[in-house]
Amino acid sequence: MQLSEHHHHEQLHKISDINDIKLFLVIILNFGISFFEIIGGILSGSVSLFSDAMHNFSDGLSVLISYIAIKIQNKKNDEKRTFGYKRSGIISAFINSLILIFISLFLFKEAYERFLHPANINSSIIISVAFLATIANFLGVLLLHKGSRENMNIKSSYLHLLGDTLSSIGVIIAGILIFLFHKNWVDPFIAVLIGMYILKESFDILKNSTNILFEGVPNNIDIYKIVEEIKKIDGVIDVHHVHIWCLNEDNINFEAHVDVEDVLVSHTKKIIDEIEEKLKRFGINHVTIQFEHNFCVGVGVIKN
Repeated sequence: MQLSEHHHHEQLHKISDINDIKLFLVIILNFGISFFEIIGGILSGSVSLFSDAMHNFSDGLSVLISYIAIKIQNKKNDEKRTFGYKRSGIISAFINSLILIFISLFLFKEAYERFLHPANINSSIIISVAFLATIANFLGVLLLHKGSRENMNIKSSYLHLLGDTLSSIGVIIAGILIFLFHKNWVDPFIAVLIGMYILKESFDILKNSTNILFEGVPNNIDIYKIVEEIKKIDGVIDVHHVHIWCLNEDNINFEAHVDVEDVLVSHTKKIIDEIEEKLKRFGINHVTIQFEHNFCVGVGVIKN
């Protein structure tokens, strides 16, 4: 049995090492594409190509910050940081979302100026550079495809790259339309679409990370439904002083005062086991209960 567990841990480390290598390659790809597209955007006069460069750069930055955060949050807890460094990933997501919002607003400004003052655009450069960016992004998608089914962070990066690929295809279409019909307004229009996509992503990240940093109740959890479930347990009279919060995306904490009948301390073990079993269904994996008997009568579910 011990040999089997040891083999399992070795396999997990191998998977983790492979994913680290793939993430590192994706980071290099993203920043390489961004640099290449920025040069292409300057030479061609295309704001959509520059927008795609910023999209790739923001995703590369996102993967890099996540990569560093994963390394930090895996550090063990100590007497100074009893929760460890698990919040580092959330802090990085919060910072990243603010950067994304700034980038999207900058793209809107550039596109607006291009609508007002159209410029000559070299469609051949747009198509060539965006085509190479599409190939590079698709290579990144292939690199992370398998890992995306095993790890949530890998899946997030995989979806980002998939979005980058579609974004680059959009720029190619813009280049073709400009080449065939000389409709230069298509270029800033595609830039606005890319900016809107980045803005939507960033607000979603900002909303979720802010909720966790403020120790808010996860969106998918109904605190009163949980209380009603606990009150169904034999021996439980009331539940109050309830707090539910996330340490990070994977760790949901629950603490409460539970008013029970006048029972032996040994009997509370059975009650706590039932509470933990019920809370598992809500994705809660860390439970702290203070048992009481007629101690806080009349106190509500939530109290400061």
